[in-house]
Amino acid sequence: MEKKKSFLFRLFGAVSGEASEEEKKAVLKEIETAPEEGEKAAEEQESIEQESIEQESPVKEEAVLPFYDRKLLELPGDHAVSRLYDLWTDEAGGQPSLRLYLEGLSGDCEERELGRLEKELTKEAEPRLKNTVVKVKKSREEDEAKEGAAEEVYEEKRNSLDAHPFVFVPADRMKAWIMVFPPVGGGGELSREMLEKALEKNKVSYGVDEGIIGRIPEEEDRYFRLFLAAEGKEAVNGEDGYIVDYFSRVVERRFEVDEHDRVDYTSLNIVQNADKGDVICEAVPATKGTPGMTVYGQELPGKDGKEAKLPKGRNTEISEDGTKLLACHAGHVEFGKEGFKIKTVLEIDSNVDYTTGNINFLGDVHIRGDVCSGFSVQAVGDITVDGVVESGTVEAGGDLVVVKGIVGDRDSVIRSHHDVYAKYIANSIVHVRGNLNTDSILHSDVYCDGEVKACSGKGTVIGGKLRAARGMEAKVVGSKSGSVTAVVLGGQPCANFEKKILLKEIEELDKEMKKLEKQPESPARTSRMNKIRLDLSINKVKLGRFDKELEKIKEKLEKQGGSRMKAQIAYPGLVVTIGDETKQLDRETSSCNARLVKGEIQWV
Repeated sequence: MEKKKSFLFRLFGAVSGEASEEEKKAVLKEIETAPEEGEKAAEEQESIEQESIEQESPVKEEAVLPFYDRKLLELPGDHAVSRLYDLWTDEAGGQPSLRLYLEGLSGDCEERELGRLEKELTKEAEPRLKNTVVKVKKSREEDEAKEGAAEEVYEEKRNSLDAHPFVFVPADRMKAWIMVFPPVGGGGELSREMLEKALEKNKVSYGVDEGIIGRIPEEEDRYFRLFLAAEGKEAVNGEDGYIVDYFSRVVERRFEVDEHDRVDYTSLNIVQNADKGDVICEAVPATKGTPGMTVYGQELPGKDGKEAKLPKGRNTEISEDGTKLLACHAGHVEFGKEGFKIKTVLEIDSNVDYTTGNINFLGDVHIRGDVCSGFSVQAVGDITVDGVVESGTVEAGGDLVVVKGIVGDRDSVIRSHHDVYAKYIANSIVHVRGNLNTDSILHSDVYCDGEVKACSGKGTVIGGKLRAARGMEAKVVGSKSGSVTAVVLGGQPCANFEKKILLKEIEELDKEMKKLEKQPESPARTSRMNKIRLDLSINKVKLGRFDKELEKIKEKLEKQGGSRMKAQIAYPGLVVTIGDETKQLDRETSSCNARLVKGEIQWV
């Protein structure tokens, strides 16, 4: 029954209790005869009630925390400043709210300075509050008093006080704020003179903003507000000196990429070459500090920057002005614990291969392994290879020493501007400005401006073509099989070879120039022709130099009596050329001494 009553209440509300018994029975009968319609109506009514509840329920909003300004001083209502403010508003009418804000305060000292400000304001405001409101005793008759005696009573009276500036200076003495207490009781209004005297009394003499001082008395909200009246000058510390490196302290491998975006994996650029006198690094001087000033006129010293120390190591020196580190010798620049140093000898503890890349060095190079095929070693000084040169390219500005020997593929070239010492030379092209010393030479092209000696070990010279300006000496020249071994004596072989290359370059440049002359005018054509003209001029100067050097060598050899070849055994197939004369040996000869006698080669 309760269920039915609840259902009726949802359908018809509280009127169900006021209906007669006949009406209730009629309703129940109607519901029983149409249960589906009743249930549907009940559901609709319940939905309407739920929507009504949701609309009436207040939406809970997220609590918003009040913003806390670290530069704003908040005072309680019973504070002396707050009470003075209330008295002022009672007397002057509606005024802006009390807002004490330290404008321009910087750093992390806000909380400390607000505490100091409150303390100093309290010290300044409490005496003024006492002087503003005083209690005055007076007598009056108490008509209602039964005893009829006179009772003493007091009343509050406000004194007349002029406006009063308050100056606040923070602990760092770099700023000064002014807050003005308003006049009371008809006291004098704020004037510029009051502000100036307040600053003078508080010893604020530097950085005073005259515009602010002149404007404050005219401001509508000039009372109970902090004005930034003076600012000091911060001291500026000097910058430390620093080192500018012109050579890397940590050498990283860098592959070279050509104009066609192809990578040369043999070039790693791990050697940093420096010539004598090159600047390795430079010290940028430190700057002096700039002094500052407090609002009290006290000078604040600025620290000078620290000077940078040049990292001087072995074989380096500091320039006269003390700002640069210079290389004392040509060599490889390295950086270690002692600083930058110059290694006049580049030590390669392994093979010259993909781990090292090609070597290009301004000093001496010592390779403890091999020079592998396809790699090159260039040095201004001496080159020493403890292993083998395998179809590699080697060029030494000094001597070249190859402990185990040279094996070429007829493409790579070995060059030395002094002497060459090698265990053996096979299938190689060798250019030697000095003398060549080896145990054997096999099927190689040799250009030697000095003397070739193969007198140690087997001492054999077999096959190929050997050119020696000052002569050749060997144990065995040629072979029993009769293989052709050509020996050319005299002249300047290296210069002759380079002259041929130079003539070939000149010929190719001339051909290219003729082709360009037939092409129509264009910026590219003009640029290329100018470059070719420059290259032709340089090559022709070199050619003239070669001719002069060849003349000098020829005269020198004639004075020395010419070149000769010595061999303990010479086999048929040996072809000797001295000057314009050429002669082939047709039989095995012991103690062969070939030389030019009266314009004819003789086997003496």
